[in-house]
Order: sequence, then C-alpha cells, then structure tokens
Amino acid sequence: MLVVLLAGQLMANMDSAIVNVAAPAVRVDLGANDAELELIVAVYILAYALLLPAGARLGDMRGYRSVYLGGAVVFTVASVACGLALTPSMLILARTVQGLGAALMVPQILTGIQLGFGGEARARALALYAVTLSAGAVIGQVAGGLVVHLDVFGLSWRPAFLVNAPVGVVLVALGWRLLPVNGSVRSRRLDSTGMLLLAGAMLLFVVPLVFGRERGWPAWTWLSLALCVPLFVAFVRAEGRITRSGGYPFVDLDVVRIRTVGWGLAAIAVSHMTYAAILFTMPLHLQDGLGYSPLWAGASVAMWAAAFGVAGVSWRRLPERAWHLASPLGYALLAAAYVGIAGAVGAGLSGSVVLVLLLGAAGLGLGLGYLPLVAAFTASIESRQAADLSGFITTVLQLAGVAGIATYGTFYLALAEAGTSASSVRAYVVVSLTFAAAAAVATVAAARSGRSRRVFIEQQAQQWRLAES
Repeated sequence: MLVVLLAGQLMANMDSAIVNVAAPAVRVDLGANDAELELIVAVYILAYALLLPAGARLGDMRGYRSVYLGGAVVFTVASVACGLALTPSMLILARTVQGLGAALMVPQILTGIQLGFGGEARARALALYAVTLSAGAVIGQVAGGLVVHLDVFGLSWRPAFLVNAPVGVVLVALGWRLLPVNGSVRSRRLDSTGMLLLAGAMLLFVVPLVFGRERGWPAWTWLSLALCVPLFVAFVRAEGRITRSGGYPFVDLDVVRIRTVGWGLAAIAVSHMTYAAILFTMPLHLQDGLGYSPLWAGASVAMWAAAFGVAGVSWRRLPERAWHLASPLGYALLAAAYVGIAGAVGAGLSGSVVLVLLLGAAGLGLGLGYLPLVAAFTASIESRQAADLSGFITTVLQLAGVAGIATYGTFYLALAEAGTSASSVRAYVVVSLTFAAAAAVATVAAARSGRSRRVFIEQQAQQWRLAES
C-alpha cells in the first residue's frame, strides 16, 4: 500500500523538476518562443497549486483510494500526451492536465498515511515519505539531464514524459488491488462558494508570482497581489459561517486553529520558501555567476536533498522526551548552515567540498524541522480532518515554493545584475543571510508548535488518568 502511494508522490515530484532541465531541448525541438517555454514550465505549477485544495476535498468526499487512482490515470495519460506533443500549444495543454492529475493524486498520499497507519508504522511511513520527497527532487534533476544527453532513439526530451506510461499503468493496477476501499467521511455536497473564493484568491496570488519576475513586475502583478487579500478574507468568513451553521465547508479551518498545526504550518511555509529559492538561485550562482559546470551545481544541490531524506529516516531515534525539540533544533541548524553558506561563498569556497557539506547540513536541518512537525500534526487531529490537513500541508508547500522563488529569486537577480562573479558572490552572501533570518523565524514558530504539542499530550494523559480512575 505505502509503495503505491509514494510512487505517485515520486512521479509528481520528478515531473515538477525534470522539465526545467529539459526546457532547452524542448525549445529547439518544438520551436517554442520564450513565452511558450515559460508557460510549459509554469502551467503545471499553476494547475497543481490551484487545484490541490479541491483534490483534498474530493478525496474526503469520494474516498482517497478512488481519487488517488483517478488522479494517477489522468497524470499518466497527460504524460503520454506531453511526450507525443507536436507543438508548444499541445505541450502546454498536456502539462495543464498533468498538473490536474497531480493535484488529485498528491493530497491523498498523506491522507492514506494518516488513515492507514498508526503509531510506529505511521512514523516509518512518514520517514519514507520524506525520503520520497527528496528523491523526487534529485532524480528529476538528474534524469532530465541524462535523458536529453542520451537522446534515446533520437527522441530527445520526450522519454522524460513517456516513461510515466508503464509506471502509471503498474501504479494503477497495484493501487486497485492494494489500496483499501475508503468511503466518504463527510457530506457529499461540495461547498462551491468556498471553492470558487479560494481558487480565485489563489489565482490572484500565484499568477503574478509565477510570471511577474520575468515581466519586470508590471502594475497588474501588484494589483493582483493586493486583490487576493480581500478575497482570502471573504473565503475565511464564508467558511466560518458554514461551520457555525453546522454545514460542511470546503476547507475545515478548525484544523489551522489547532495551535500545534497553525504554528507548525507557519514554520514549514517560511522554511520551504528558502528551500525552493536555493534550488533556483544556487545553480544560477554556480553556473552563470562563477562558471562552474552543471554537474557541480547539480551535485551540490543533490547533497541537500539527500540529507533531507536522511533526516526523515533518523529523527525518531532521538529520545521520545526530546521529540518536541527536534523541529526547532532542526530549523536552528538550518539557520546556522545558511550563515555558514554565506561565509563560504564570501570566502571564495563555492567550488569546494565545504559548500557541499554546508548544503548537506542545511538539508539535514530542514528535514529535522519538517518531519517531526508533520508527525505531530497527524497525532493532533481527528481522522475526519485527515483530508483537510493533507490539503493544507501540500498547498502550503506549493504556495511557499512559488513565493520563495519569486521573492528571493528576484532579490538575488537584482543584486547580481552586473553579471560579474564579484556581484554574484555579493548577491549570494546577502541572500543567504536573508535565508538565515527566515530560518530563525521558522525556529521560533516550530518552538511554539512544539510547546503546544507538549501541552496537548499532557492534557490527553491527564484525561486518560481521570478516565481510568
């Protein structure tokens, strides 16, 4: 069961990363212009991010098994369409549908782990989930370059998508046999008002972040970002009214009001912004700024992802009484690693093993911060809230990634616009220090989440003792 769920996560993560590496080959083969190439990369992110909440809610209404398998079918068919695309427009459309498939499939993975595993089994499942997240990023980067380099059967970039066909078929067949049937746990009525309000607010937030940097942040991008705020407020108020009336909202905001979850999601959002940004800015610094090879840039970033996976597997070996401290300590390590990266870059060590080790320490810190929080979330909610929690986590990760690339990426490019190695070094030192400040904020938020989690456990234990007496 777990292998089936994690295979879907791996496919979605790989295809999110692989197209960035294959983009130059796509441009040559299909004759895509800059705007079309940007859309080929961006529409997957847009569809994925915008439809994640709807995917989580559908899983709650129809059962995560059926929605997961449906998403896997859509993703597989769309991948084949990507691999067979003859024009940029065909590829853009196929990538949009692929993002829809991922949005249906991915939220069900954490839901399945929460509902299908408990205790130590859930802890092991979450550890493997962390390894899958890191493996998807690494494999996507490496596989994209390898596929284009090998030019299998003269197909250039196309096998990067076509390989999903046999994988998807096996995934759906195994999922049909192994995933347990899980019926509806909530009303089958969909809160269409909440869905439209949230989709509109997210659209106004994501579109300018995806396209604004390349277009020089024109006035419409700032107007869009300003308008998303009242729409989010309207969404929260509408969901609150439905909850108070005893109805079924599109998103159960009570999940976020649990202090363990609220503070923890804030820590995850702030830290993941820096993670997405470093995946974007570090290759630019190493290749465009200093002239290092793509191989060195890829290996450096891969060390981060590998260390993240190691943290996911090993954090449970800490003494149980210290589990609530794992996340703040992890994010503190992340902040220290960012300071070290700033020092190493400033000292001219960007091409040395020192930078690789510091990136590994950062990945270890991020993993130690993230996974204990997710484990605490799943222990703090009721089973009926599993889909809402899964939707919150996956949506926060996606939105934070987009926001991190837009904000920190723009900041780095603005500071390094002189195009010299010296300007790139200065820019990366400054940006790394801003990463450290963000990680420090995540440390505080994680500490608040951990304290709330400890109080929650103590209250539960007291209730159990009273019940036994």
